[in-house]
Amino acid sequence: MEAAAAVSPVRFKSNYAVSRKIEPFYTGGRVQITRDGKFMLCPCGTRLNVIDVETGAQRSLQQDDEEEITSFALSPDDEVLVTGSRALLLKQWKWRENECVRTWRAVHVAPVASMAFDSTSTLLATGGCDSTIKIWDMIKQYCTHNLKGSSGVVHLVEFHPDISRLQLFSSSIDYKIRIWDLKSSKCVAALDGHFSAVTSLAFADGNTLVSSGRDKICMVWDLKTRESKRTIPVYESVEAAILLPEKGDFSQLGVKKQGLHLVTAGSKGVLKVWEVATAACVFTQPVPFESKEEASERSLTQCTFVPARNEIVTVSVEHNIVLYDAQTLQLRKQLAGYNDEVLDVKFVGPGDSHIVVATNSPQLKVFELATSHCQILYGHTETILALDVFRKGLMFVSCAKDKSLRVWRMNKDGRVTCVAQGLGHAHGVGAVSCSRLKENFIVTSSQDCTIKIWNIPESLTSKAKAALISSPETLHAKVTERGHNKDINSVAVSPNDKLIASGSQDRLAKLWSCSDCSLLGVFTGHKRGIWCVQFSPVDQVLATSSADGTLKLWGLRDFSCLKTFEGHDASVLKIIFVSRGAQLLSSGSDGLLKLWTIKTNECVKTLDGHEDKIWGLHSNKQDDMVVTASSDSCITLWKDVTEIEEKEAQAKQEEQIMKEQELSNLLHEKRYLKALGLAISLDRPHTVLMVVKAILKETDGRKHLEENIVRLRKDQKEAVLSFLVTWNTNSRNCHEAQAVIETLLKHEAPDELLQYSGIKPAVESLLPYTERHFQRLSRLLQASMFIDFMWQNMRLADAAPQEEVTL
Repeated sequence: MEAAAAVSPVRFKSNYAVSRKIEPFYTGGRVQITRDGKFMLCPCGTRLNVIDVETGAQRSLQQDDEEEITSFALSPDDEVLVTGSRALLLKQWKWRENECVRTWRAVHVAPVASMAFDSTSTLLATGGCDSTIKIWDMIKQYCTHNLKGSSGVVHLVEFHPDISRLQLFSSSIDYKIRIWDLKSSKCVAALDGHFSAVTSLAFADGNTLVSSGRDKICMVWDLKTRESKRTIPVYESVEAAILLPEKGDFSQLGVKKQGLHLVTAGSKGVLKVWEVATAACVFTQPVPFESKEEASERSLTQCTFVPARNEIVTVSVEHNIVLYDAQTLQLRKQLAGYNDEVLDVKFVGPGDSHIVVATNSPQLKVFELATSHCQILYGHTETILALDVFRKGLMFVSCAKDKSLRVWRMNKDGRVTCVAQGLGHAHGVGAVSCSRLKENFIVTSSQDCTIKIWNIPESLTSKAKAALISSPETLHAKVTERGHNKDINSVAVSPNDKLIASGSQDRLAKLWSCSDCSLLGVFTGHKRGIWCVQFSPVDQVLATSSADGTLKLWGLRDFSCLKTFEGHDASVLKIIFVSRGAQLLSSGSDGLLKLWTIKTNECVKTLDGHEDKIWGLHSNKQDDMVVTASSDSCITLWKDVTEIEEKEAQAKQEEQIMKEQELSNLLHEKRYLKALGLAISLDRPHTVLMVVKAILKETDGRKHLEENIVRLRKDQKEAVLSFLVTWNTNSRNCHEAQAVIETLLKHEAPDELLQYSGIKPAVESLLPYTERHFQRLSRLLQASMFIDFMWQNMRLADAAPQEEVTL
């Protein structure tokens, strides 16, 4: 296979198209899942995104006023969606069709902080930052109640599930749970027991309410007596408490007896199951990170039960949305809502089925491209700066500001584990490169200006032994060398594993021997710091990119600069070789990608796909996909569309030839109407002129032309009008142009002509030339009259002597 590939000629690429974008779809707020569990609604600034839970595909409901969405609610029957924005407007949507059907003023004098529908989907309650609650009849479209009496922001509203009671529950800054009777529009009770904000309300049956709060407790209330029945100390700030359904086997979650059980989610980032009767924690979810007492980015902000999927969904401070099996709390799917600044990205997995992403955080994210499922890898303690992948794609390396590097391995089912870690650098490790032939060493460079080579023990590379590793092995640097005087931004290993290249902020690139890290040569020529170095996969050439906006190719034998590519207006941050080393792809700090052909030194294509610096750039093994990652928190997958575009161009050309042949046949057969239509569709003004001339040459040509022009469609007449403006500029073709104008003026009413697109500039262009032609014809007529007069006079003088002779 590889031999066959080597023989086949190199196909030069000419264009890439965006095949997919992984963008931020959730930036905080309440997430809601539809009743059937298929879609998830996530607020993202001014947009509300609708996410397909299975595939991760997203679409947006975009507001006209570009104001941030403060709250939204989807009715229990999934039909009505209402959003509230900072513009103090409420909007009702047909969310499946992306259509806003109604907009009305919220009447609140401050933004709406919370919303809830009743169980019948007919009433909507809105809690405002102005300490009032309004209730809306969604069918008759008016405000039914205006409930006053809360203090501060009303951040929680909930209807009693039994609608016949007509009760609304709310909570605000004073930590009380108020019960409102909608018949009398009065607050009938205030449940006082929490000492911090109440975060969620759950109804067990008609008369039992469970509330959770940031005061680290959950409370069970009897709604008949309106007294607290039980207080459950949870020992963490609780953001959500949900009740487990009474039906179902939850024995794996420690549920042994009948009775109320609730699941809490809060600041520790762990789900816990509690038995209400005894206030005991019966199950704590195992997590892959160390639990912290205080709030952190792993803290959970929301937790909901989705009966249709039999799953519990949690949302974390880091904007990760996780779906767990409700029976076992085993992770089923994870979606990353927001990536922050993306610093590096690489294709991994068998057949490049996944991408690994380093964002501005200590966790790595591994996305499965088919389903958008995201694994989060814990291990580093500070921001990860760079990644590299071994040739087979199953092992990869990350390095971070915590002065360490970690080796990760993906098993057959796509799960990734850390198999080794290396410590030794004095500063953050900013660049890493893996060996190319075998998985036997790693090269790292750091802000401490050193280059280190790390050997990988065989136990990590053989699959059988790797499966037995329980905790990460420790790697030790084989060689350490002070390489540059400033930060080293990039390192690369040659395709034969014998050479190492490094590029630094000191404007130099250096070549090192891999065995002992001895210096072989220095590449000098860049005017500013070097951001990236890359070996050619086929030639003895090194490519470098720099903050001076240039790319350079260097010969490895004499260290001379072979070529310089100029075209970027900003720093060139990353480069890769594509098309088997015949082309280069570069990314800049201005968000542009450029494709270069090395032989001709030309920039073939410039692609604009990002708003900010592109830090990550990687091509897959097939060389038909490229992934880019940027500071604008977007990850873009680009597809090579060269072949598709070539085929389209060829098909167009063939179609053109066929049409031209058909046109000549029609002219030959004197089928002028079809010929006119075809010439207009081909956008050939000259051919249309030839057809008009051919018609006029016929006997009764004017009449035939009139008949054919009248039978054209409006858009075809508009095209002919634009053509005849050009014909009219030339005295040779003005007669045909005037004949067509005459026909149009005769048969089209002035009002209809005014409807034609481009009629104004056409008339403006026609008038001066028509006047000129008219003047020319007038002069010609005068001249011909003079000739005729002369001829008459000559004939008379000549005729008189002849008459005399005859006499």
